[in-house]
Amino acid sequence: MMFAKAPNHSSLATAVMLAMSATPLAAQAQDSVEERLSALEEQLAEVKPQATGEQGFSFNTYARSGLLLGGDLQSVPGGPYLTPAGSVGGAVGRLGNEPDTYLEAILNYKQVAENGTQSHYRLMIADSTTSSNDWTAGDGALNVRQAYVEFSNLASFSGIFEDSSIWAGKRFDRDLNFDIHWLDSDIIFLGGLGAGIYDVKFSDNVKSNFSLYGRSFIDFPADTDFVPSGSYSTDNLILTADNYFGNVQWTISGMKAQENDQRLVNGTDTTAAETGVHTMLAYHGDSFFGLSDGNFKVAVLHGQGLGAETKNIGADGNLHEDAVSTRFAVYGTTYLSENWRLAPSILAETSEDRYIKGDEYQWLTFNARLAQEITANFEMQYEASWQTMDLKTMGYDPDGTGSQTARNDVDGNYSRFTIAPTFKPQVGGFWNRPEIRVFASYSTWDDELENYAAGDPLGADSDFESAQWTFGTQMEIWF
Repeated sequence: MMFAKAPNHSSLATAVMLAMSATPLAAQAQDSVEERLSALEEQLAEVKPQATGEQGFSFNTYARSGLLLGGDLQSVPGGPYLTPAGSVGGAVGRLGNEPDTYLEAILNYKQVAENGTQSHYRLMIADSTTSSNDWTAGDGALNVRQAYVEFSNLASFSGIFEDSSIWAGKRFDRDLNFDIHWLDSDIIFLGGLGAGIYDVKFSDNVKSNFSLYGRSFIDFPADTDFVPSGSYSTDNLILTADNYFGNVQWTISGMKAQENDQRLVNGTDTTAAETGVHTMLAYHGDSFFGLSDGNFKVAVLHGQGLGAETKNIGADGNLHEDAVSTRFAVYGTTYLSENWRLAPSILAETSEDRYIKGDEYQWLTFNARLAQEITANFEMQYEASWQTMDLKTMGYDPDGTGSQTARNDVDGNYSRFTIAPTFKPQVGGFWNRPEIRVFASYSTWDDELENYAAGDPLGADSDFESAQWTFGTQMEIWF
């Protein structure tokens, strides 16, 4: 949405006076009304900024807000990461499973220099809360998530850099940030504070992006023989080359967090990773797996050491120095008929020695979103999600505070089905927003999953029980 700043009254009066005094009074009497209006418009154009597709202010947003209730009409836990596998990135379907209010307000300003170089400043503010109250300043999570400047079409760049852009600041990486929307889970995410260059073109079909990001590991317990205060902090530096060969994407990242190996993991271990490597091979398809119109993405990710957090690159400082992890993701969208559309997805991960030597985390999620377009403003949405997991935690305690936060071994399945009547300004495709939904969901899981951790959403001490219906309403918007 582009808009120009309206001139204030003093600017308007000045412009009118300038227009009227541009010629002698006698000449003004002979001018036609059209000529005087034309002169006035020219003066007004000089006192207000331009707002075109290449320069001026714009605003974008993503937001969702919903109420999730159990059969007793009380709030219940929810979210794509409510299962034990969610603690290591194992997401389940989000439709009818989100009890929060989350919003992103994105402010942009673009301008073009006389030599044609374009600059883009972006500020992104986000907030999140699970409270249903109208005033949530006390329990919200207001945060500046992005603040950066990017230059493109640089007049002095030529050769392989002719179409390149450079940036610096705090941001989400432009291309290493794509997700499976129906799981609310990134396939891969790279973000932090740093700088980089995009679109270094070696040929028409071969290009690369290069970046250096920093992420902070702050005030973690450390070996007191090494750190007298018993706590330490460090920066994890991530150097990435993101390469494209037509529809194929190959990414390689190396990282180092100086002296992170002094971290006390699980209270006593001093084997946290100091270095890591992460790589991804992905294909971005422009059809539904070659079977019909639509699109699909498939990706395989692998990491070691600090790179074993395969989704959120470089974000987990507790990873063991021998940690190894592999993630697989695939999804697609298509129309089955004129009024029916389908979006299936699979997300899975296996890891060993993740936090403690000998541990194993394995999980797999199947999800499908189905929609029937009934009228121009109404459709029925359905979602089914099934997750299986086998988590051997070796008693890992992420907080290091004892048995109340330690994780136990679990092996079992979780499943959920949702039906959601949905209203929108215009149906058509999975990406049209805004939407207003009402929904009903049925969830069930194996009893063993309730033993994962004290206070866990599916835990034995929770009022949220298996084989339960939940109900609610939600809005979602982006532009």
